[in-house]
Amino acid sequence: MADRSLESMSLPLEVRARLAELELELSEGDITQKGYEKKRSKLIGAYLPQPPAANGAAAVRCRLQHSEGPTRRMLRSANIGVCDIREAAARDRAASTAGTRPLFYFRFGVDQALPQERRTPVTPSSSSRYHRRRSSGSRDERYRSDVHTEAVQAALAKHKERKMAVPMPSKRRSLVVQTSMDAYTPPDTSSGSEDEGSVQGDSQGTPTSSQGSINMEHWISQAIHGSTTSTTSSSSTQSGGSGAAHRLADVMAQTHIENHSAPPDVTTYTSEHSIQVERPQGSTSSRTAPKYGNAELMETGDGVPVSSRVSAKIQQLVNTLKRPKRPPLREFFVDDFEELLEVQQPDPNQPKPEGAQMLAMRGEQLGVVTNWPPSLEAALQRWGTISPKAPCLTTMDTNGKPLYILTYGKLWTRSMKVAYNILHKLGTKQEPMVRPGDRVALVFPNNDPAAFMVAFYGCLLAEVVPVPIEVPLTRKDAGSQQIGFLLGSCGVTVALTSDACHKGLPKSPTGEIPQFKGWPKLLWFVTESKHLSKPPRDWFPHIKDANNDTAYIEYKTCKDGSVLGVTVTRIALLTHCQALTQACGYTEAETIVNVLDFKKDVGLWHGILTSVMNMMHVISIPYSLMKVNPLSWIQKVCQYKAKVACVKSRDMHWALVAHRDQRDINLSSLRMLIVADGANPWSISSCDAFLNVFQSKGLRQEVICPCASSPEALTVAIRRPTDDSNQPPGRGVLSMHGLTFGVIRVDSEEKLSVLTVQDVGLVMPGAIMCAVKPDGIPQLCRTDEIGELCVCAIATGTSYYGLSGMTKNTFEVFPMTSSGAPISEYPFIRTGLLGFIGPGGLVFVVGKMDGLMVVSGRRHNADDIVATALAVEPMKFVYRGRIAVFSVTVLHDERIVIVAEQRPDSTEEDSFQWMSRVLQAIDSIHQVGVYCLALVPANTLPKTPLGGIHLSETKQLFLEGSLHPCNVLMCPHTCVTNLPKPRQKQPEIGPASVMVGNLVSGKRIAQASGRDLGQIEDNDQARKFLFLSEVLQWRAQTTPDHVLYTLLNCRGTIANSLTCVQLHKRAEKIAVMLMERGHLQDGDHVALVYPPGIDLIAAFYGCLYAGCVPITVRPPHPQNIATTLPTVKMIVEVSRSACLMTTQLICKLLRSREAAAAVDVRTWPPILDTDDLPKKRPAQIYKPSNPDTLAYLDFSVSTTGMLAGVKMSHAATSAFCRSIKLQCELYPSREVAICLDPYCGLGFVLWCLCSVYSGHQSILIPPSELETNPALWLLAVSQYKVRDTFCSYSVMELCTKGLGSQTESLKARGLDLSRVRTCVVVAEERPRIALTQSFSKLFKDLGLHPRAVSTSFGCRVNLAICLQPHRLGKLADQVGNFPVPSIAIPTLSASNSGTD
Repeated sequence: MADRSLESMSLPLEVRARLAELELELSEGDITQKGYEKKRSKLIGAYLPQPPAANGAAAVRCRLQHSEGPTRRMLRSANIGVCDIREAAARDRAASTAGTRPLFYFRFGVDQALPQERRTPVTPSSSSRYHRRRSSGSRDERYRSDVHTEAVQAALAKHKERKMAVPMPSKRRSLVVQTSMDAYTPPDTSSGSEDEGSVQGDSQGTPTSSQGSINMEHWISQAIHGSTTSTTSSSSTQSGGSGAAHRLADVMAQTHIENHSAPPDVTTYTSEHSIQVERPQGSTSSRTAPKYGNAELMETGDGVPVSSRVSAKIQQLVNTLKRPKRPPLREFFVDDFEELLEVQQPDPNQPKPEGAQMLAMRGEQLGVVTNWPPSLEAALQRWGTISPKAPCLTTMDTNGKPLYILTYGKLWTRSMKVAYNILHKLGTKQEPMVRPGDRVALVFPNNDPAAFMVAFYGCLLAEVVPVPIEVPLTRKDAGSQQIGFLLGSCGVTVALTSDACHKGLPKSPTGEIPQFKGWPKLLWFVTESKHLSKPPRDWFPHIKDANNDTAYIEYKTCKDGSVLGVTVTRIALLTHCQALTQACGYTEAETIVNVLDFKKDVGLWHGILTSVMNMMHVISIPYSLMKVNPLSWIQKVCQYKAKVACVKSRDMHWALVAHRDQRDINLSSLRMLIVADGANPWSISSCDAFLNVFQSKGLRQEVICPCASSPEALTVAIRRPTDDSNQPPGRGVLSMHGLTFGVIRVDSEEKLSVLTVQDVGLVMPGAIMCAVKPDGIPQLCRTDEIGELCVCAIATGTSYYGLSGMTKNTFEVFPMTSSGAPISEYPFIRTGLLGFIGPGGLVFVVGKMDGLMVVSGRRHNADDIVATALAVEPMKFVYRGRIAVFSVTVLHDERIVIVAEQRPDSTEEDSFQWMSRVLQAIDSIHQVGVYCLALVPANTLPKTPLGGIHLSETKQLFLEGSLHPCNVLMCPHTCVTNLPKPRQKQPEIGPASVMVGNLVSGKRIAQASGRDLGQIEDNDQARKFLFLSEVLQWRAQTTPDHVLYTLLNCRGTIANSLTCVQLHKRAEKIAVMLMERGHLQDGDHVALVYPPGIDLIAAFYGCLYAGCVPITVRPPHPQNIATTLPTVKMIVEVSRSACLMTTQLICKLLRSREAAAAVDVRTWPPILDTDDLPKKRPAQIYKPSNPDTLAYLDFSVSTTGMLAGVKMSHAATSAFCRSIKLQCELYPSREVAICLDPYCGLGFVLWCLCSVYSGHQSILIPPSELETNPALWLLAVSQYKVRDTFCSYSVMELCTKGLGSQTESLKARGLDLSRVRTCVVVAEERPRIALTQSFSKLFKDLGLHPRAVSTSFGCRVNLAICLQPHRLGKLADQVGNFPVPSIAIPTLSASNSGTD
């Protein structure tokens, strides 16, 4: 009755709002029922005598919360309160005022406070009311909902009732759970017409039918709980009045969502969408809607949020303890990483495929030969019984002599014996260990193919599945654990091996073979005949026709190091042998020389399987013999007059290296030289070189037959041997730049950045091939597009054993056309090869998927990078050509890493020069930067069983920091171009940051700050001048006779010196010459080509006085003009210098006959000789109008030989000089010795700029003078009692090598370095720790303190990030506080001879 009486009352808005809050407090347990009744009666007591009113809007809240049915419980369990419905009602009411179609919302928990300035108000008046906060402190602000109160007020302010249909629901989102409500459709609550009314007026309304309330609440429950729980929801509200639901629908009709047809994300509420509710004029209170956070949620075990039944006060306390109001320090630095990185924009000029969509290529039909056996076991039985004495396999020892000849008869009988013993001698008769269909491991060394062949065919006869693996040499072999995982997943419990291999396995102290890491427990079974039982006469293997049973499993090592097992069925095995027989033209009794691994891939298919099918004789060359004699396979071809040879391009390469005009070599018997790694595009160089050398020995061009294969698709394509020598093989010269974008563009061979590829023949007989896009859906490529080759044939693998998901992605691919239609009803298999099908159906392969590295959206292949690195004098530096190339992820992009084994006799300098040339070659050819190039000692990289580099293990060692390189060259600045944005300062970080030592965590780059240049108070009078030219004028007036520069000659005497006024007057004369003789204007660029000395400094300030932009250039070396002068010419041209200033001596050198042979002297800009200067002063000294204008250009040649120019503004120059002054404590009474090249970087700043700004005296020692007198620098430091000195690594190396044996004599001459406080090496390359340690140790006896020697750290655009770390700390942000200079000139190729 209380509800009915309240429904009929006319209560003021404030009373109704307070009642609504009381209802919410009672529902959440904040007050008791008794307290609720007491407060409620106090609020409505004065209005009880009045007659009942018809307005029942307030009852909606009461019914939804206190009805006796399960509706309220259902709403609470889904964390939806009546407040959410009220909020939606308020929104819908606002929507109706603008005529927008209303949207119904359920509002989940949202964060409490979001910035209000991000909201967009509808009207100023409503905005101000909407954002006004309520000052009541009766409840915790995090749990109070003003939106509910506003919804009640909006409903009461309604002037006229309107009927409307409830709209379709939208999706709702939450921070905790996302629930789709698209599947539920609310019932229609109205069918009549609607009357339009004003939103302002009295608060009386008219009751309507109760059907809308019933259906609406029924739909709400259905949407939350589904149809299974909605049957009881409607009955729970039938006792309510009839006006509530219609009023709710009316309110919903008024909601206005501004300019959005799609519902906003309510979890962010006002961050993107502004939802405002207009208030009636009679409203007396307006509040900001609080955002309900996860503090009101509890989670069940499966993560579904439910509403808490505990008191909100208790829940608040629990959540406060659980999540403090102020987040921990680390949370300030955990950012959304993806939003911070610079997005790589695609190149608008990148080539795109333009051809038509390709067509699938079908190979020739697989012929049917009557005498082909029905299975491979049947072929073995035939030859074993018909021709038992025919040779099947001949093995060689390490001396190249025949070790054992296996005949077909022996192979048949011994295979039967192995099959019998596997099935009947392992385990018991009742419980045999191996049954048909089981998997067994085959563990045989690479020098025993006969034992492997017997065991393999024994497994086929026993219908057991062989899994050939490599011999584990130690318990910690590279990749051994992954092999063990494959054996375990295959259920292998028995390993077949030979007697010699079994004896060579590692043993425990008890003589047992230990369990290898990650391997299952195995029973080792030796297959030698002397260890086997003879089968009974009545036992005979069951030989069936080839079917879909698994024949064998071949292991495959993936890019990440995981090992998969590719299953090959018996019908695929037989069909593959038939296809190879047809493609290669094999006939009976042919002889084939096999250099490949006979346990897998091409070596297994040709040397073990197809050879038996055709009764061929295989000469197997072990890898141990190839290491001793790389020509052994050629010798065996000649000795046995072999028709076919199976090799890799490396075997051809090492045969060429070992070839010394060997006589008695005749390769005319060869009709087919199968190159197994023909899919490697760089194998063409070995093929061409091999043909050029041995063509005179009877080798024909058409004999070389590259092939492409993969473990999944077996043989993909092979070049057929032909009798037509006039038909050249297919060859294409492709642009490397186009290939990085997956596009085929033909180029000319004269260019360096091209890839010459050879065809790998035609598609295999009975197969269909196409190329699909490597990423996304398998859509057919265009004819000029690179894609992954896919094959549809019987003669392929069928699955990855035990991995159905990966099997579906690789073995069940359905290529589609551009319209989305599959090209075949039969599945294709991904080969893992990248290539295209060229004219005439020839297949071209340009790389592998496993070697693919996508850097900044461009594709690079590891084989291409290896080939480029090997082309840079590999025999001199790389040990046996062992190079590994892989990529690591840095800042969400792949970066290239190169690791190579260094020859033992290589020095650090030689290796560094080689690394520099490798970086330059890769940058020039592939247009990609190398993140890291590391050289490790010889024989330290993990190896594969055949001696190659184990790539995944090497990468893992690199990532773990366990590679232990002896030389490293990292160039992150050339490849990491998407650096994150700078870290934002967090205002709420308190003392906790001090407690953790300013170390921050998170994904952004950490920062360290130096002293702020603008806040340090000192007596620096130069600060009041913005420009260095003004500082020089000021010093010339205040301290005219103060010596700034002293230049020493090779004898250690003063060659020249400059005071402040002398430098000022000389700069004035040079400025006059530039303006009168050079006719230059403000902003013109002037190249300064001077030797290290005083003239360079005067010319620089003369340019500043004239308003010109100086560029310092190293002069050409008189003894090496041909290589050094082009670099000078390039800098002058790239910098667009309008004039060139130099001395008279260098001017003659530039116009000499030797210079004319190197460059065109007529193309030089006007050359001014500063030895003859005018006498008069300039009428006015130039003063820049803006500190951000250009002061000078800093050009240098990088380690990789690339020329780069950096713009330096006047403001940056002054701030840089000031930071160095503060860091190094420079003042006029100080003396600093400088032995650096003054042409770029920090060396130029210290030589030319710092003395003018700080006023200290610089003792200049040209580094070239040390070639005559190595002790010059140290003697000057000792003579002038210098406390601070700067040098370069080359100077330090000259002193270390030239004075190593003269320390005693120098000490006798009075050389004393004990006053040296800091000796800073200005490093613009790698840190040479060994050199600095040797220098410190060598001159320790002369008083040099070891901690005085330090190294500056900088880069091209920030020259001194860290300076003198031992004594004075870091420079860090001091340099960063001025405008950071930027790269001005595109990198251009330059000669490296112009650098140190």
